Amino acid sequence: MACMKPPALLLVDFEEVRHKQPDDCLHYESVAVRGNEMNWTIPAHHHEGLHQFQFLQKGGVRGTIDGREFKAVGPVLLMLAPGSVHAFTYTRHAVGHQVTLPTATLAQLLGGSMLVSGTLDQSFVIEKPAGTVELSGLLAQLAREFASTSRGRVHALQALATLVAVHFVRERGEVFDRAQRPGARDTLVRRFMALVERHFASPQPLDFYAGQLGVTPDHLSRSCRLVSRKSALQMLQDRRMLEARRLLAYTPMPVVEVAVQIGFEDPAYFSRSFRREVGQSPSEYRTLVASGVRGGEPAGA
Repeated sequence: MACMKPPALLLVDFEEVRHKQPDDCLHYESVAVRGNEMNWTIPAHHHEGLHQFQFLQKGGVRGTIDGREFKAVGPVLLMLAPGSVHAFTYTRHAVGHQVTLPTATLAQLLGGSMLVSGTLDQSFVIEKPAGTVELSGLLAQLAREFASTSRGRVHALQALATLVAVHFVRERGEVFDRAQRPGARDTLVRRFMALVERHFASPQPLDFYAGQLGVTPDHLSRSCRLVSRKSALQMLQDRRMLEARRLLAYTPMPVVEVAVQIGFEDPAYFSRSFRREVGQSPSEYRTLVASGVRGGEPAGA
């Protein structure tokens, strides 16, 4: 039986999700806008250079984010980081808000702090968040401002978007704090993962990351093991393999190009590494995803 070809990745450029006015700094729409247009099912795609914040107040949503399946009922927060492949199916007549803005703008609004690279660098889903009344008010005000033509509209939108992003940061921080006690070691690992996010596609040794962080490689690895039970090298490898799974599952890119894209100079070594981590060769994995046997994530992840 002939195998299905992997679907081409649906790229969503900023021009496709922005307001009609050419000077807009962000885009707002209710969840119902795309829901009604697309029969409440959003196909797999990603956003380059964009952060997206969703607040589903009523109704349910199920889907995948980077291959991981989830199912939730509102109220629920969804934060989508740049490059994160996601697909959603909402219950009919779901109620919620969606704000999309360039990552560069978000970083500027947050003053170049570690909030973007340390807390908003990975997509997440938070069920039953606190402060939903406050967030609902912020997003309702942002919606009104987005539809207006009042003087100072852009400044108001940016101020409201900053407050929305900080709300998500705080919710994410509370979840993280409940999972583990914060400390210098946790901060170091977060900084390491922020560096990995920027450099994983280039074949940098562990010494490079340790030097950038001002610690020894041994200290970095010990910290990573204590926080995540994985070595620094394994965390770096995990990020590369995640990107490999994304490219294999959602693009027609040849395996050789996938290897180069994530920093492997030797395609054969990439294939061996991929098989060791995932359990199939890159080609086998792509075939299983295309046939619906795999969901874009290794077993046990």
